[in-house]
Amino acid sequence: MLFDCGEGTQRQMMRYGVSFSLSDIFFTHFHADHVIGVIGLMRTMALQGRTDVLRLWGPKGAGRHLKRAEQFGVDRMTFPIEIMELDHDQRLPRTEYAIVPFAVEHGPGPAMGYALVEDDRKGRFDPAHAREMGIPEGPLWGRIHRGEPVTLPDGRVVGPGELVGPPRPGRTVVVTGDTRPCENTVEAARNADLLVHEATFGDEEAERAIETGHSTAREAAIVARRAGCRRLLLSHFSARYSRDAADLEAQARSEFPDVTIGKDGMQVEVAYRQL
Repeated sequence: MLFDCGEGTQRQMMRYGVSFSLSDIFFTHFHADHVIGVIGLMRTMALQGRTDVLRLWGPKGAGRHLKRAEQFGVDRMTFPIEIMELDHDQRLPRTEYAIVPFAVEHGPGPAMGYALVEDDRKGRFDPAHAREMGIPEGPLWGRIHRGEPVTLPDGRVVGPGELVGPPRPGRTVVVTGDTRPCENTVEAARNADLLVHEATFGDEEAERAIETGHSTAREAAIVARRAGCRRLLLSHFSARYSRDAADLEAQARSEFPDVTIGKDGMQVEVAYRQL
């Protein structure tokens, strides 16, 4: 999946070896710098002979704006395109996780961020205790780990509570898109493992951030701290910080300790919490 598709997206995908076989693009809003790249991306997919459906998601207005992108030019698409408008908090269940959009504050038009919320994982199975209880390794272990009580050959009934620990939390990654710091982001990112928050400006342009519906690096860090996030990744920097975002990082770190400056081609591993 891809979140937003600005100018040059497909060039960067080719540069960093990102496959064009994605099936979903989620748009946070419809300012041109977050949308215009989808025109070329879809046409490249068609030239490659794509036949699988491409799903485009976004806030209110998605149908109107994205249909224009689909129809731009005289080229014919070789694959079906589905466009879906999302309501805030409309949970999209997927296999072992869900995508949850939430409203953000970026000017008068509709804008949303997205939380990727992984399902809880099963608790840890205790193999040593299972052996002590005389339960043979094999299918019975799997059934107990899946939450099923089992009856042993000697008539004993063993429930999962005896061998399986409490459920372990899945991971949560939150992507804000463009926004002012807002309560909806704090709630969506509550205890998140990674918050990807825009940081268009530094402290010296705090008034400009208010005027344009953006955030400063410090404001993003305060959101992360209030939400109890584990990590913060800053993105969407104004051009003046594109070569050196050290000042933004320092301002953010004064409010929140675990800050990463997003860079082209960066891969971020989101580890499970150790309980």
